[in-house]
Amino acid sequence: MKTIIFSSFLFLAFAFNAQESDLKQLPSINLVDLKGKKVNTAALGYKGPVVISFWATWCSPCKKELNTIHELYSDWQAETGVTLVAVSIDDEKTKNSVSTYVNGRAWDFAVLLDPNGDFKRAMGVNNVPHTFLVDAEGNIVYSHNNYNPGDEEKLYEEIKKLGAK
Repeated sequence: MKTIIFSSFLFLAFAFNAQESDLKQLPSINLVDLKGKKVNTAALGYKGPVVISFWATWCSPCKKELNTIHELYSDWQAETGVTLVAVSIDDEKTKNSVSTYVNGRAWDFAVLLDPNGDFKRAMGVNNVPHTFLVDAEGNIVYSHNNYNPGDEEKLYEEIKKLGAK
């Protein structure tokens, strides 16, 4: 009986890890920016690393993470050429709050809207904040869920591993 339980556990663990690692490249999903322009996620077109951070206006840890990164962003860009894309998962009821919040914080990075959750589902995001690091070829090389102060330092170390611009 113990062997069957252990074997079942190993199978489930392997299946879960295989599912987690299946997503290697950005999926092709159409989102919109704050001006209503369509943006395809598979063709973001940046030359260096890209940080994609899923967030929502109602999520305090999300806002803490993005506000902390905002303070560091110009230095990160100068050193590594990184681009940050904040993807709001606010739905139809709350998506109008996104522009107000972003403008009030003067974020100087791209903000895209995913009100139907298409990109969120395609990326396997279950809760926010969820942050991904994508290399110049569109490969997802790092993923982190939730936010604690100091997590931005780990993210920056991962960005630096991809090389300076």
